[in-house]
Amino acid sequence: MPNRKLFAAAILALGMMDAPLPAQAADTDTYDRLLARYVVASPDGINRVRYAAWSSNANDVDALNAYVASLERNQPSRMPRDEQLAHWINLYNAVTLQIILENYPVRSIRDIRSQTLDPRGLIGPWRTPRATVEGRRLTLDQIENSILRPEFNEPRIHYAINCASIGCPNLAARAWRAETMEADLTAAARAYINHPRGVSIDSQGRVRASTIYRWFAADFGGNAAAVLAHLRRYAAPDLQARLARATTISNYDYDWALNGSN
Repeated sequence: MPNRKLFAAAILALGMMDAPLPAQAADTDTYDRLLARYVVASPDGINRVRYAAWSSNANDVDALNAYVASLERNQPSRMPRDEQLAHWINLYNAVTLQIILENYPVRSIRDIRSQTLDPRGLIGPWRTPRATVEGRRLTLDQIENSILRPEFNEPRIHYAINCASIGCPNLAARAWRAETMEADLTAAARAYINHPRGVSIDSQGRVRASTIYRWFAADFGGNAAAVLAHLRRYAAPDLQARLARATTISNYDYDWALNGSN
C-alpha cells in the first residue's frame, strides 16, 4: 500500500508548480541598501542620486548589476499582480541607474543614444535591449510601453518609474514592494502633483503641468479635463481649490537635466 503522506506531499508539490511565485528571489535588501546610500532627499523636494560617488565604488556598481541579474531570474508571469508590478518597476529603475552609471558623467539621460532609432523622435537610451526576463530581451521602452502601461492599466505607474531627470517623479529611496504598493503609488502621486514640477498655477489662474500629462494623456483619461480631474484627486487642499477653477492646461514643460547630486 503506498505511503499516503508521501503521495499527498507529491500532489501538493505538483500543485505548487502552477502557484504564483513571490518576487523575493531578487536581492531586494541589497537594492534597498544601495538606494539608501545614494539617493538624497533634497530640501527642494526632489530626490537626487549621488552618481559620482556610486560610479566610483566598484563594489556598489557590481551590487547593482547583481540585483538586476537577480530580477532577470524572476518569473513575473507566475507572480500575483502587485508582485509583478513591483518587479517591473524595480527592473526599470535599476536598469536606468545602470545606464547612467555606465555612461557617467552625463548632463542628461538624453545624451545617451539608443542602438535603435525611436520612430517618435525621442532621443535617449530607451530602445537599447538591456534585460532578459523569461527568455525575452527587453528595452526600457518595452518595459514601460509594452508591459507596464498596457498590462496594468494604472496611471500612477508614471509616478513610480524614474528616467534619471529633474522633471521626473522622484526615484524612491527603497525598492517597490507588493505589500505596500497601493499606499506607495498614492504617496508618489501626491508628492509629484503637489510639487511645482508636476503642476503649478500662476497669478492669472493658468495651469502649467508636466509634459508627462501630454505624452501619456491617454493614461490619465485622454483629454485636459480628465487630466485636471486626476490632478485634483491627489492635490493638497489649496492646490485642489485652485484647480477646481481651471478648465484647461495652458502649458506643459519638463526638465531633462540629470537628477544628480554631489
